[in-house]
Order: sequence, then structure tokens, then C-alpha cells
Amino acid sequence: MKRSFSLLDVLLLLAFVSHTTWAVNGSLHCKQTNSGETRPHSVTITEFGAVGDGVTLNTKAFQNAIFYLNSFADKGGAKLFVPAGRWLTGSFDLISHLTLWLDKDAVILGSKNSDDWPVVDPLPSYGRGRELPGGRHRSLIYGRNLTDVIITGDNGTIDGQGSVWWNWFRSKTLNYTRPHLVELMNSTGVVITNLTFLNSPFWTIHPVYCSHVTVQNVTILAPLDSPNTDGIDPDSSDDVCIEDCYISTGDDLIAIKSGWDEYGISFARPSTNITIRGLAGHNRNGSGIAIGSEMSGGVSEVYAENIYFFNTSTAIIIKTARGRGGYVRNIYISNVTLAGVDTAIKFNSNFSQHPDEFYDPNALPVIERITIKDVIGDNIKVAGLLKGIEGDSFRNVCLLNVTLNVTSESSWNCSNIRGYSALVSPETCEPLKESIFPKHYSDCYHLSNHLWSSAHHLAKEMMLDIRS
Repeated sequence: MKRSFSLLDVLLLLAFVSHTTWAVNGSLHCKQTNSGETRPHSVTITEFGAVGDGVTLNTKAFQNAIFYLNSFADKGGAKLFVPAGRWLTGSFDLISHLTLWLDKDAVILGSKNSDDWPVVDPLPSYGRGRELPGGRHRSLIYGRNLTDVIITGDNGTIDGQGSVWWNWFRSKTLNYTRPHLVELMNSTGVVITNLTFLNSPFWTIHPVYCSHVTVQNVTILAPLDSPNTDGIDPDSSDDVCIEDCYISTGDDLIAIKSGWDEYGISFARPSTNITIRGLAGHNRNGSGIAIGSEMSGGVSEVYAENIYFFNTSTAIIIKTARGRGGYVRNIYISNVTLAGVDTAIKFNSNFSQHPDEFYDPNALPVIERITIKDVIGDNIKVAGLLKGIEGDSFRNVCLLNVTLNVTSESSWNCSNIRGYSALVSPETCEPLKESIFPKHYSDCYHLSNHLWSSAHHLAKEMMLDIRS
């Protein structure tokens, strides 16, 4: 792709480089996980009568095995080994200091009978089920108030068999909100690695009110037309690291959330310190990385890098609305490669779903200090569709070194936003045209810590482009 840079761009960048003291941080990485840690006690699910024929319901076997292993929680913990086979089950609870280990050819199958997925109370930060008033079906693999939980294996599979739920959803015959595939609630020290997740009834992996969560080396798949089958949704959680994952689903690949309207505002637990690294995937109806639309408890300190999205509706989106309140601030996304994406960057402020009529329409979200840099894209329909809320301008939105091959005549469409840019092609919209350099880099989140390693390289590339 041919990038168009002016001599003024080069001079501004070089002047900035020569007069700035830089603090350089390395690439983001998840801390080394302990998924292979040896537990002093181990049992196999077959010891509790489980039959891996894909037909026998093994809910009681899983429940009894975990009940037995609970006696070892204060003795170094335990491992539940699931060997090769197809293990049909309903919802079951995990315990603290447990490793759930799936062998290479092990498949845990979710029951197609809704009675095997009990109904539980709605999340307090949502006030009701996300889809319907009242309760919600419990996830297939569930845990709450836990410490030190590992779900891992030799690339075994957890298959929610969600098609029956998608059909119930489409036919509007559900009485309660659909279940997630995995949900950990009020838990800390959660590790999910080296597994494949298929066909979730609803969101696939949902850590909510959790701390210190690692999701690493997982594959998440669902049909591109499956409804709301998000990949990984950190929700009112902190210190979450998502690394080296491939996701292809019917909705957002990753969606960072923190509660819904007045319930999220009241519960007031933000999602913060979220790291995403080495993410690849695609979808048809959702986005690659989403923040919101349920963000009423606040979202901040999100770092994403080394991202590849292809044949995707939207790459990066912030979703919100009047009545959400809360904030999205201090977001840093870099090193993004796009191919065949409808919209590269999007702010959508018109998500009109609310839990009830008691939300406050005057509760406006604060959106600020959003930095997106080092983005290349080919066959992009629209570079940016950035719509704020009238009377609530989104501010300090910064774009740096963004080069997109756009196929439409209208590359950017912006309103009710303010910010800065540099080295953006095609030329960005009027509210972002003021240059980051030399006066506004400190208004742009995280730039002073991360530009030095690339600034000289950018200047050289720009000079070569100008000369050619």
C-alpha cells in the first residue's frame, strides 16, 4: 500500500524525537502460567462412573468427583482428569485449588436439555438477565468465590452444543437468558489454557467480578451466524491477560464489559488492567475487540497489541449510549493488521437496549484518552465511523501511523469527538486533524512510553515514500 506523507509530517516527527526523553517499555506478555503444575492428588472422571459415549449423562459423575476432591483443597489441591471420549454433562461447579484437565481427544459436551442448566439469579451489575427479565441459565462450567482454578489440558475440547439454544432464541421460546459456556464469578487466580471451545449457547468465556485471570492458547469457534456467541468477555474484572488466541464466532471476539446502566453504575466495579496480545480471528456480525456496550461500571487501562482480524464486520469498537454512564479511558491498541474489514475503527453511541425503564437518560459516558497506532489494512470499506453523543464529546482520541487501503469514497465519518492524529492515510476527519506532534502527545494515552522504538523507523519510511 502506498502511504502519503508530507515533508511537514517528517519534520514534525523528527523535531519531536530530538526533544523528547523516552521511557521505553517492552512488549506486553502474560505472566508465566502454572497450568502444568502438578497437584498432589488426582482422580479420573471414570472412577465416578462416567461413560464417554456421548449419550450417557455424566452430570452426577462430575459433581461427585469434584465433591470428593474438595477434601484436598487445603492439602495442595487436586486434579480431575478427563480422558479421551465424549462426556455429555449438564452444568457443574468447580472448587478452589482445582485443575480440570482434558486429554487430547477428550470432549466435554453440553446437554441439549435445558433442565440440565439450572436457573440462577441475575448478576447484580445487570439487574436482570441480559436477554430476558428474571434469572439466567447457569453456565456449563461454573464457579464462584474461588481461588486458584485451572481449566486446561492437551488441547481437549469443550463443546456447548449451542444450536438448540440458538434455535430457541430465534423462535423466542426461551423463558430465561441463555447460559455461557464457562463462567467464573468472584474468583481470583483463574487460568484457562490449551483448549478448544465450540458452540457456546451464549458468550463463551465470561470471567465476572474476577481478578488475576489468564486466558492463553485457546481456540474458540462457533458458526458465523450464531447469535451473540462472543469469545471472551471480561466483565467487571481486573488484571486479565488474554494471549495467543484464535477466535471465530457469531459476535464480538473479545468484549470488555462492566455492568448495565443504573445497575452497573450502582455496583461500581470497573474492568481495568486488561491485556490482549497475539489475537487473531474473524466474524460476520460483531467486532474484533469491543468495549461495551455494557460499560457502566467503567473500563480503563486496556492494552492490546499484535492483532490480526480478517473478513470481519468491525475491527475495533467502543459501544455505549445515553443512560450508560460510566467511562472508557486509557485505552492503547497497537500493531494491528486488517484484511477485508468493513469498518476499521468505530464508536457507536446508539445502543438503545436498557434493562428497564428506570435508567437515567442523563447518565452520559465519559470516553477519553483512546490511542490507536500502527495499524495497516487492506480492502477496508470504511476507515472510521466515530460517533460520539451530542453534548458529551469524546476527547483525546489519538490515531498514529494508521494506513488503510479504503474502497469507499467516504473514508471517515466523525461527530462529537475531539482528538489528534499523525501519519494517517487516508486523511482523517476534521475533528482529529490537529497533529499529535509536537504539542499534544501528552494528551494521547501511553504514547510517551511507546513511540521511541518506532519513531526513527517511521521517519525513515516517510522520507523514502516522499523520495519515491
